[in-house]
Amino acid sequence: MSTPIQQLFDLTGKTALVTGGSRGLGLQIAEALGEAGARVFLTSRKAPDLEEAAAHLKGLGIDAQWLAGDMSQAAEVERVALGAIERMGDIDILVNNAGATWGAAAEDYPLEAWDKVMNLNVRSIFLMSQVIGKRCMIPRRSGRIINIASIAGLAGNTAYMQTLAYNTSKAAVVNFTRALAGEWGKYGITVNALAPGMFPSKMTKGTLEKLGDELAQRAPLGRIGDDDDLKGAVVLFASRAGKHITGQTLPIDGGVSAVIAA
Repeated sequence: MSTPIQQLFDLTGKTALVTGGSRGLGLQIAEALGEAGARVFLTSRKAPDLEEAAAHLKGLGIDAQWLAGDMSQAAEVERVALGAIERMGDIDILVNNAGATWGAAAEDYPLEAWDKVMNLNVRSIFLMSQVIGKRCMIPRRSGRIINIASIAGLAGNTAYMQTLAYNTSKAAVVNFTRALAGEWGKYGITVNALAPGMFPSKMTKGTLEKLGDELAQRAPLGRIGDDDDLKGAVVLFASRAGKHITGQTLPIDGGVSAVIAA
């Protein structure tokens, strides 16, 4: 017998951990999961930002807690993961959203910048997935992991972007998602990725100030993302509605990736 559609998307009783959850896309994702019924645990580097984000979510009637930590550091990843488990119990939904970028010409790209981007954008996803997988999801033979990639990981750079490490890291996230999905499917764990296009955020502020109108015009839908555009997809991947979807990367970009070759 089929399940009513409202029940398929209902996250009541679930607990979600969202890295990079204090603002931007991470906060939008946390809102969506909380509005669907999940309890939400946020982490990012800065405690004041997290306190403000949690207060915002609580104002929406969402059960939200937080713990500050630097996801580029292995010890911090474990500390935050164990802290979330201690406070919230088992984690049902893990959203690996924390990320960074750095702009520089490839021939002059600093090694420390490369390492910063790769450690946060790739290594932290591996480490957090490993801790939550071993502690919560594998023993219970269920779980949802949602990685935040980017359409920058689906194509190369144009001359004005100069974000070699970022593009490389997000391509790694796409294949990490495929590989982990293949390995952990036997445990009932789904692993998927969202690949946003251009959305307003602290990371994209400079680019949008210079090229916002041009980037919007390049999209078939003629606009960049807004405060609602990730919500439906993240709830799909987190809920029973997406229980037969794994190893997939879904671009949310107004159609940019569909016509990027042109």
